[in-house]
Amino acid sequence: MTHLIVGLGNPGKKYEKTRHNVGFLALDHLAERFTVPLKPDKNFQANVGIAKSPDFRLILAQPTTYMNLSGVAVSHLMRYYKVATENLLVIVDDVALPFGTLRFRPSGSDGGQKGLRSIATHLNDNTDFSRLRLGVGAAPEQMDLSDHVLSQFSNNEWTQLPNVLSTACEAALFWVSHSADDNQAEMTMSRFNGSVLEIF
Repeated sequence: MTHLIVGLGNPGKKYEKTRHNVGFLALDHLAERFTVPLKPDKNFQANVGIAKSPDFRLILAQPTTYMNLSGVAVSHLMRYYKVATENLLVIVDDVALPFGTLRFRPSGSDGGQKGLRSIATHLNDNTDFSRLRLGVGAAPEQMDLSDHVLSQFSNNEWTQLPNVLSTACEAALFWVSHSADDNQAEMTMSRFNGSVLEIF
């Protein structure tokens, strides 16, 4: 069975450690776990790596189209690798959640997140794909939202971020490993939704 896990972000050094790129950071973490390099692929407009196990094939991808056009890469990858919508997981930042909070959902609206909106649009307005939101905290008072998501994590947040990313990877792999279970989504939500920082 083939699964596609996508981490959303923006390409380029200026965005590397920003809040909006936490999806990219999670994919880097996941690729390291499988010792799989994420290589630029112009055909897909994404950095792509493939991990294999006896039970599944896992396509890891970071769209390099910029956040607002993420659906271009995702839809192309799904067609090429014949990935069913129910086997797509998107990891993305969420300013509505406190830093360090994870929230898995099997479907739903984009909540104003333009990367999720682009993916749904390129999947013929289909929102029935799983998403794992990683909280990056709300914008400080009087700070523009776009400036906030493109800002870097504080030193304290950066110190705690590896635990957040590690738990996000555990959630993604738990979701994959329970694909055959009817209550896959419920089990993932029950186990991982909440604040990672309360665990450590």
